[in-house]
Amino acid sequence: MQKATLNPTPDQTFEVVGGGDYDFVKVLSRSREMQEAGDVREACDMRFQAVRRLQDLLPEEEETNLEWNHRNTRAALETIFASAIDHFLIDDFEMSAALLELLLELDPEDHQEAVVLLAYDYVALGEQELFDEVLNDVTDKYPSRTLLLLWSSFRREGRLPEGELRRFRTRYAPWFEEFTAAEHPADEAYLRDIESARPSTGAQARELWLQTENLWRRWPEFIEALRAAAK
Repeated sequence: MQKATLNPTPDQTFEVVGGGDYDFVKVLSRSREMQEAGDVREACDMRFQAVRRLQDLLPEEEETNLEWNHRNTRAALETIFASAIDHFLIDDFEMSAALLELLLELDPEDHQEAVVLLAYDYVALGEQELFDEVLNDVTDKYPSRTLLLLWSSFRREGRLPEGELRRFRTRYAPWFEEFTAAEHPADEAYLRDIESARPSTGAQARELWLQTENLWRRWPEFIEALRAAAK
């Protein structure tokens, strides 16, 4: 197994340079191929082990910003994010949050908008103060911020805030319709739509449902409250 190095740049960032197991471009690509072939567990483990190797490279107690515009370094950052998603989807919200916190330390500009998933993790963990701290970094251009505010308030107070509910129903009507629907099939029509150059808002709404579906299986009362509000 070849060793890697952290090479400093004039921009006070670092590039991850290495081969073999430290060629994160190849590791990430291979893990995706394995996942597409149905070897999901092996793909997730490959990504997680890659993250651990990256962590071993990092200096302790020193701020280290990784260079997004360097191909291998970007792949390393993408691998952390992918592993955080892996853990999120199996309801390991604590590990997912830890990986995302690491990612934001290494990439403070948050090129992958990891803070959104971190916000979901914090609500799932009941870490409302941490959620409040990151909420301002979640853009209001997308429906996730409104959905997060609804879910966070529901978990704290047991009810849906009227203002955010109204916003979800009007500004993000396709998402409200999707999240209150009885079924959410990932059928061929959806796949064609979401993989097209310009996915419809309906397909984007279903994508968000599918990305967060594990939360609603675990906390179905939130979705029940949304459906009750839709009547």
